[in-house]
Amino acid sequence: MRVFIGLLLILSVLRASAFSMEYDSNVPDFLKKQVEEDIRFVDSIRKSRDSGLHSRMFANSGQGGYRKWFDARVSFFGYGDCGGSNRAVACVLGRNDRKIWVTKNYVEIEHPQVARVMTLFHEARHTEGDRRNWPHSRCSILYKQDSIWTGNPLRWRFACDRTEYGSYGLASVLLNNVARFCMNCSEKVRLDADIYSNDQILRITRRSAFLRIRRDFME
Repeated sequence: MRVFIGLLLILSVLRASAFSMEYDSNVPDFLKKQVEEDIRFVDSIRKSRDSGLHSRMFANSGQGGYRKWFDARVSFFGYGDCGGSNRAVACVLGRNDRKIWVTKNYVEIEHPQVARVMTLFHEARHTEGDRRNWPHSRCSILYKQDSIWTGNPLRWRFACDRTEYGSYGLASVLLNNVARFCMNCSEKVRLDADIYSNDQILRITRRSAFLRIRRDFME
């Protein structure tokens, strides 16, 4: 009986760890493995608390629920050119198809794990067709920030947001909560999360939305 129960527990764990996400035929095995390891990593995070914005964005799913949030939005992972742009890192091409795509910039430019998680969750936000996929706004012609991923200038590109609830705000709040409240993260993970979180908040160009995230950072 004990052996039988043990086998059931093992099968339950295996089912829980298995991914049902479909991959495009050209996604290499190493990339599949990396994506699944990244999702398991973020889902393993245990925090002492959640900030207010985090709780609203993730509907209190942060404690072991990041994968549930991600799986509810993404069912397909592809590798392509995102419409031919050599600047893109990742994208969502359809309105309601729950598909995200990454480019060679995502694969070939090395970044820490929290940065890859940031990108995956950024794109997952863009699959929300009921909110028009949270479209980006155009950065100012005077915008001075360059992409932390590629180093490309962002001025006058559709690479900013005017709301704290879009993809950049969500990624920034997620990583800030990891940096401040993660109890089982290494010092490097928390430092990386802080660096990328403070970069992403700069993409919020409406002052009122920026200040709401900044206050959330100090809760």
